[in-house]
Amino acid sequence: MDNPNIDNPTPKKEEYVIILDYLKFGYVNPERPNAHGKPIAQAIGVDKFTLIEVTPKEGIDLDIHDKVYIGSGKRDKVNRVKGLLDFENLTATSRIELEYAIKEIISEKEDIYIKFFNEIDSLNIKMHKLELIPGIGKKHTQMILEEREKEPFKNFEDLKERVPLLGDPVDMLAKRVRLELDTTTVKRGKSKYYMFTQVPSRHPANKRKKYNKGRGKGRNNRSRGRRPNSKGKNPQSKPKTDRKE
Repeated sequence: MDNPNIDNPTPKKEEYVIILDYLKFGYVNPERPNAHGKPIAQAIGVDKFTLIEVTPKEGIDLDIHDKVYIGSGKRDKVNRVKGLLDFENLTATSRIELEYAIKEIISEKEDIYIKFFNEIDSLNIKMHKLELIPGIGKKHTQMILEEREKEPFKNFEDLKERVPLLGDPVDMLAKRVRLELDTTTVKRGKSKYYMFTQVPSRHPANKRKKYNKGRGKGRNNRSRGRRPNSKGKNPQSKPKTDRKE
C-alpha cells in the first residue's frame, strides 16, 4: 500500500514524536496505587505515526503536544526510547489527544499529503485507493481524478473548492490513520489496508513471513546435509555393523 510520505517512504525509525501523555510518577499499579514509578511518556511519531514510549532525562518534565527529538545523537529532553506501544495500552489521555496530534502532523505536512491526492493510483479494477479514506466515495473519487488531470491540487483549500461536498481532508485523513492504528478491532474489508502507518509487528502477515523464513532456511540446510549418493545412500552415514552377542 502506498504511504503518503513519497519523498521518504520507508524511514528506518522515527526522529521526532509528539507527546500524547506524560506520567511523572509512571504507570499506576492497581496493587500498589500509592507507589511511585519512573517517569514515562506516550508519544506518536511524525513520519509513520508510530506509537512509542519514551523516558525523559532527569529533571525534565514533558508537556502534552511537545514535539521532541528521539533520533540518534544528542537529545534535549528524552533519555531513552523504551519501545513500541500498542494502541490498547494507550492511557485515556493519550486516546483523547491522539486525534489532535494526528491532525497537527497532517496539517504541518500539507505538501506531502496533497501530493498523495495528486499521485495516488488505483487499488484494483473495482476500487480506487482514495475510496479507503473515510468520507470519500466513488463520486468524490471520480471528481478528484478529473480535477487533478486538469491541474494538480495546490493545497487542501484548493481541493475542497474544486471538489464540492468533500469535507475537510485533514479530518478524513486523521480518521484513516486512527483506524489503522487501532489494534483492538479485527481488520476486514477497507480497514485491512495500511496506507499511512507501518504494519504492526504482530500482524499475521509479518508473523507468517518470519516463520516461513526460518523454516525454509532450516529445511534447505538439512536437505543439503542428507543428499544421497548414486546408490541412494547417504554418504555421511556410517555403515552398520552386525553385533555379535
